Amino acid sequence: MSASAADPGLSIDTIAAALRAAGCVFAAEEAAVLVAAAPSSQALRAMVGQRAAGLPLEHVVGWAEFCGLRVAVDPGVFVPRRRSEFIVRQAAALCRPGAIVVDLACGCGAIGAAIATLAAGVELHACDVDQVAVRCARRNLLSFGGHVYAGDLFQPLPDALRGCVTVIAANLPYVPSAEVRLMPAEARTHEPLAALDGGPDGLDVLRRAAASAGDWLTPGGHLLIEIGAGQADAASAAFAAAGLTAAVARDAELGATVIAGRPA
Repeated sequence: MSASAADPGLSIDTIAAALRAAGCVFAAEEAAVLVAAAPSSQALRAMVGQRAAGLPLEHVVGWAEFCGLRVAVDPGVFVPRRRSEFIVRQAAALCRPGAIVVDLACGCGAIGAAIATLAAGVELHACDVDQVAVRCARRNLLSFGGHVYAGDLFQPLPDALRGCVTVIAANLPYVPSAEVRLMPAEARTHEPLAALDGGPDGLDVLRRAAASAGDWLTPGGHLLIEIGAGQADAASAAFAAAGLTAAVARDAELGATVIAGRPA
């Protein structure tokens, strides 16, 4: 018996109404997820209260659906966005069995896990500066044989990977500092600021990543970074300054923009 069936006062419609009143846009869909996830009526009431108070749904249930996978998302860890499925498809298309893939600033490791699912036989590495995210990513990437390291950008990667990486995929922080305050409250309150704030124009971390990427890429390898729709020109200039040729791809349905570069 489901938690809602055990307590008629916790029907999907009742929960959806409570979530809608709290400002949740996809209240009916979220209510169904909560009902399915809750082990008891007591737990369901608590979970509904957490979501109504603004905790991201993924933090409430402990997972996110991404590229058909269910990936663990611990409290305080950046929640993977559906638009990042575009960078996964772009990266996977560049991989062959044996390719070395790095999920840079990996968060929970969703991008790396999805690439490894679509491109079987890759050697997967991931890193993040946030220790909480690193622990979460290690759980998500364990079944893929992924190696996860703690540190800033490329700093924690083994030296043996220099010049050997086929694809570096990164969803780096790219929101301009002045615009972070305009983001949904649940992101600003419950996700690390370092995973959101990209500096004055949103591209500070991208510039650092592009500047070092050539040291790690194999000849013909690619660096792919998710960016905002209006950042293509500035990001292309940053790639050029780092000695990378750049191409920008967009997916209108997902609202996603990705810049891809390789050593010139």
